[in-house]
Amino acid sequence: MTLAARLPEYPWDELAPIAEKARAFPGGAVDLSVGTPVDPVPAVIQDALVAAANAPGYPLTAGTPELRSAAAGWLARSLDVHVDPVSVLPVIGTKEFIAWLPTMLGLGPADTVVYPSLAYPTYDIGARLAGAASTAVDDRSDSTLAAVTSAARLRWLNSPSNPTGRVLSRETLRDAVVWARSRGAVLASDECYIELGWDVTSTSVLHESVRGDSLDGVVAVFSLSKRSNLAGYRAGFVTGDPRLMKELLLVARQAGMMVPGPVQAAMIAALSDDAHAAEQKARYAARRAILAEGLVAAGFRIEHSEAGLYLWATRSGLDCWAACELLATECGILVGPGSIYGPEGNAYIRVALTATDERVAVAGDRLRDLAAR
Repeated sequence: MTLAARLPEYPWDELAPIAEKARAFPGGAVDLSVGTPVDPVPAVIQDALVAAANAPGYPLTAGTPELRSAAAGWLARSLDVHVDPVSVLPVIGTKEFIAWLPTMLGLGPADTVVYPSLAYPTYDIGARLAGAASTAVDDRSDSTLAAVTSAARLRWLNSPSNPTGRVLSRETLRDAVVWARSRGAVLASDECYIELGWDVTSTSVLHESVRGDSLDGVVAVFSLSKRSNLAGYRAGFVTGDPRLMKELLLVARQAGMMVPGPVQAAMIAALSDDAHAAEQKARYAARRAILAEGLVAAGFRIEHSEAGLYLWATRSGLDCWAACELLATECGILVGPGSIYGPEGNAYIRVALTATDERVAVAGDRLRDLAAR
């Protein structure tokens, strides 16, 4: 089977005709679909990147000691998670790492990757790239998890969730750790939105109250794309089980998966400065309030969305594509169809908080206008 035959079409391409309608709206489109950051990279991070620009040699695949210490320090300050800096591995974008983790773990046709039933598509794509099977399960359902066979070698968690913003309880996280360890599977937790809590505070799977007195079999993935506006830098890191981290480092060294030196310097600055992250979170909170008010006024019901970078919304009588069409044609607002994230999302849209203050204000006005018609 060719690689192309193993992969579906890129899901966002299906939105192109609706995007054209949004762009044709008077005053132009407000793009709340993909969720790419639009705010400036903080000056402290840009300065660190520039200062490290003279980097003619190969960077350290494991990351500089300063970077690993900065990551461990951020985990301790922000999440009360304590890891040995030696067990931190910088990665060239967390999406890339998620896509290649099954391959890095040596998974193949006899193995299964388990991921949430409403999920970022890359968990499934990673299984396909490795030639492994994949199974979507409800994280909160004992019956669906019990049905997963012993072939499960990797299970993904995502809390706060993309797309729903749902946060898993400590009990659910602990159950996932027990489930994975009982099967000898790796439990990988995608925690890229963990600082963006609105109604609740998220707990890392690496917290001692969850994983117990051992990190065995558990890793977590962290991104600087949203907290620090570094999506363009492709900056993230993974840490957890020391034995597993050694294996991942070996693969990364053999495959040349090196985060560029100037980006590593920028990551140190980002992870050492909490002020810019707090400012960015406040921006998202203000935008969230405007969009939530507008969506509710326009007849949408918001579900979950207690954390993360998105609002998960539904309107009675509309499937996700009809809702996308309505908002594009009547408001010039482009949002994401929930079906991209699994069949359970067919009645929902995902609304990103990633537009400028000016465009979010426009979106709020347009939603209120729609409600008044």
